[in-house]
Amino acid sequence: MRKPLIAAGTLAVAALALAGCSAPDSGSADGGADQSWPEEITISLVPSVEGEDLAEALDPLTTYLSENLGIKVNGVVANDYAATVEALGADQAQIVITDAGSMYNAIQQYDAKLILRDVRFGATSYASVAYTNNPEKFCENDVTTATYAANGAEFSYCNGIEPEAAATGTGPAGLDALKNIDKNTKVALQAVTSPAGYQYPIVAMRDLGIDTDADFVQVPIEGNNNAILSVYNGDAEVSFGFWDARASVISEVPDVAEKVVAFAYSDMIPNGGVVAAKSLPADLTDKIAELMDGYADSSEEAKSIMFDLVGLSDWTNETAEEEITRYGEILAEFSK
Repeated sequence: MRKPLIAAGTLAVAALALAGCSAPDSGSADGGADQSWPEEITISLVPSVEGEDLAEALDPLTTYLSENLGIKVNGVVANDYAATVEALGADQAQIVITDAGSMYNAIQQYDAKLILRDVRFGATSYASVAYTNNPEKFCENDVTTATYAANGAEFSYCNGIEPEAAATGTGPAGLDALKNIDKNTKVALQAVTSPAGYQYPIVAMRDLGIDTDADFVQVPIEGNNNAILSVYNGDAEVSFGFWDARASVISEVPDVAEKVVAFAYSDMIPNGGVVAAKSLPADLTDKIAELMDGYADSSEEAKSIMFDLVGLSDWTNETAEEEITRYGEILAEFSK
């Protein structure tokens, strides 16, 4: 997952002297095809990298776009994902690279256009995983192993959620096993804002008729690594985290692959992506989408920079907007 930059401020707008979009010579102001291109645009994102030299981190991507578009492309660093939406709403940024929830908000609040989805290890979405240290209680069949391609580890699974030798992390699967949660079960839950660590698991349990306020013992934790360690150390019997959070602690506890068993997958949670302001000309938006879609393949350096900058292996124009819509519905349930 991308990490907010340390002490980056809400937006580094002043440092970049944003000029914004120039007025179009003709056409409508909402991205019509006959609208002229601005002299410069700005991208806002939350990088994965940490450090002070943010311009250097952003420069390869913005230079690539500038050279291929023939206009200046600036980069703005946001301290969190909500700030990218604020930047777009204030016209301080015309393209934002952000998480799924912020994409949904940008689309709903500012009529932004979803143009690309994030790809991590070949996938545009991921499941919340239910983990346990008690397979006798939560597994209906034998525990098996499958290979997690991202690091080559052999992790343990049950309930048929990984039928092949290579794990895919595709949900929903095995959710009926959550019915085995009882009043004595300690369930580790992350913050209410966490899709994989709280929101999707809570929805899944409620759909099964589980009273998530009274039918088990909640163990508050922070972070996906602690979701795994809470089960590994016996502080909780069940926990939830992204697929596959066990990889984040395998160097610390090498036997986690056997001791912490994945027994269920939630509905798929969408990765983030890229949205464009409605004010941009349609042909410029299309060209930006085309260029960013091809950025990771433009050079080995670009592929490495992209992973270091935003923690991705690629972007794709297969946007699967229905996943974003469903995510928005779940977000709304937890903001009431």
